[in-house]
Amino acid sequence: MRVGVLTGGGDCPGLNAVIRAVVRKGVQDYGLEFVGFRDGWRGPLEADTMPLDITAVRGILPRGGTILGSSRTNPFKEAGPGRSGVERIKDNLDGLGVDALIVIGGEDTLGVAARLNDAGIPVVGVPKTIDNDLGATDYTFGFDTAVNIAMEAIDRLHTTAESHHRALIVEVMGRHAGWIALHAGLAGGANVVLIPERPFDIDKVITYVERRFQTRYAPIVVVAEGAHPLNEDETLTTGQRDAFGHVRLGGVGQYLAYEVEKRTGKEARCIVLGHIQRGGTPTAFDRVLATRFGLAAVEAVHDEAFGMMVALHGTRILRIPITEATRELKLVPPDRYAEAEVFFG
Repeated sequence: MRVGVLTGGGDCPGLNAVIRAVVRKGVQDYGLEFVGFRDGWRGPLEADTMPLDITAVRGILPRGGTILGSSRTNPFKEAGPGRSGVERIKDNLDGLGVDALIVIGGEDTLGVAARLNDAGIPVVGVPKTIDNDLGATDYTFGFDTAVNIAMEAIDRLHTTAESHHRALIVEVMGRHAGWIALHAGLAGGANVVLIPERPFDIDKVITYVERRFQTRYAPIVVVAEGAHPLNEDETLTTGQRDAFGHVRLGGVGQYLAYEVEKRTGKEARCIVLGHIQRGGTPTAFDRVLATRFGLAAVEAVHDEAFGMMVALHGTRILRIPITEATRELKLVPPDRYAEAEVFFG
């Protein structure tokens, strides 16, 4: 059997650990042959490949990003002369002798994988997103690394905030789900955490900020990029959209800094961590989880369990239908953290 491997969507720490585990176990235990597709779904659309053997994956475990490259290409929006994107992928896989695909990605990438599997292309999915918002799996790799990066930034910002008696607003990733903001804010000792799941009251935010200043300590506000005020239906955006129709977010941190400074008379600054959260070497947790996902994915291919995704349930890696993972996002239930001494907006 010849198996294609691709990584789609935003990069995150742990992708290379999955690729390494897939190839090493597939070659050594099952005698499989692998081919890597470059830059997400663009690879099979254009038959753009790279060799993927044990030599190619040697030493990549601690590396961030993905040796295969990634993109947000959507095959269902790509068409060639007389052929749809799906037909192009089928023809290219046949021409390359690829019998199955291991697809590593988030909601959009796995959504495409599910549709391709229904179209007759054998697919096994591996869940990936630093936002940790994919359903049907307790955790996704990359999330732990992103939280630790954000937490370290908050730790450092406490000292400069107190030295200058200013409020600092830390904007982190999280389009629909506030998992990164929540975990980083709790771990970093933030005074206010704002998440997309619960629209915030700006008046209450200002009250908490002023109360913190009264203790002679400077406030730290952590806000997910998708958070938005009460009575405003739209999040702040740049107006740009990707191939899956998602609007590029940005601006809520600056909005909060402006409001805090205007209403309190205290200096406020916004720090947008952005893609720093995606980069660098993965934590031990993410390396182990990604490796376990890779091993389980290649076992699923060997068992011809196509249309399935590997998932973490408790401490076990299980197989579930890909469609379950993409049916509904996993959002933060704020009531679960009601005992935490932090304001959720």
